[in-house]
Amino acid sequence: MAVDNLSLGRRAEPQQKVVKQAIHWLLRLRNNHGNVRLSRQCEQWRAEHHEHELAWQRVQSLHAELSNNLRAVPGAHVAFNTLENSAQGLGRRQALKLLSGALLMGSAAWLAKDTAAWQQWRADYATATGERRGFQLPDGTRIELNTASAVDLDYTAEQRLIKLTRGEIVVTCGGADEGATFERPLRVQSRHGIYAPQDARFVLRQQSDCTQLSVTSGRVAIHSGGTSIEALAGQSYLIDHHQVRPAPALDMDVGAWVDGLIVTRNMRLGDFLSEVGRYRQGFLNCAVDAADLRLSGVFRLEDTDKLLAILPQTLPVQLRYRTRWWVTLERAV
Repeated sequence: MAVDNLSLGRRAEPQQKVVKQAIHWLLRLRNNHGNVRLSRQCEQWRAEHHEHELAWQRVQSLHAELSNNLRAVPGAHVAFNTLENSAQGLGRRQALKLLSGALLMGSAAWLAKDTAAWQQWRADYATATGERRGFQLPDGTRIELNTASAVDLDYTAEQRLIKLTRGEIVVTCGGADEGATFERPLRVQSRHGIYAPQDARFVLRQQSDCTQLSVTSGRVAIHSGGTSIEALAGQSYLIDHHQVRPAPALDMDVGAWVDGLIVTRNMRLGDFLSEVGRYRQGFLNCAVDAADLRLSGVFRLEDTDKLLAILPQTLPVQLRYRTRWWVTLERAV
């Protein structure tokens, strides 16, 4: 099958404006409990489009999570009660602005979590948060999946296609099938392009706005839109729906995670914590005045709490644990 005919499918989600409308209906119904006419109008809005119903169901579920699960986090119930009480004392417009802000922030995380769980459940190969696994495919190709990643296989008589639906993989071409089936080439797909390796080992990391390709050996042809570029060993590219461009100089070793490591070179603390946060549940962040601190070193991923505990030994920072899942790094006093 030709590269141009391979679909680069996109995820279906309710638009933010539709989510806002669902929040608006939720607030109106909460402030007018028992209003039959308003309930019928809401039902009519939900029936107008499948996206309306999807947004409604997700906002309802999110609200239930905020009402129930968030209260179980120590100290969080105070903030939630304050938010609810403040909203009740405000006018409808101010309450909408206040609560919709909180719900929209939560809805982004809820949507991501919901999609991730669904992808993991239905994918041919998948890993959970903090998990890394390797798989040997029937044709001899080796794939390594990083944390929270998922791939699907589409092997037919005409092609061998590996679809990266989420996260990051290392692909190592090889095996008898690679040499014996020239008419059945291996291709890897992300949402931003198609990648055709030639006796290669490469890392592919898919993000919301782009995919990063880093070739460690061999060569990989990149096909995205109308652009085709050949990436050689030692090169990295960023691919989005508009262009293929060389990636900036990397401040960490790509693929070190296969060995359970993060290897940094003069990396910003803020960027480092974003990377570590991929391997643990909960919230991990740092204060603005600490984000630009730099660090270099080799860090083990097997226990991220131990990893974080090392940082105050090398940087002027201190750890603040609000809960086990809510950690902030601040400048040391």
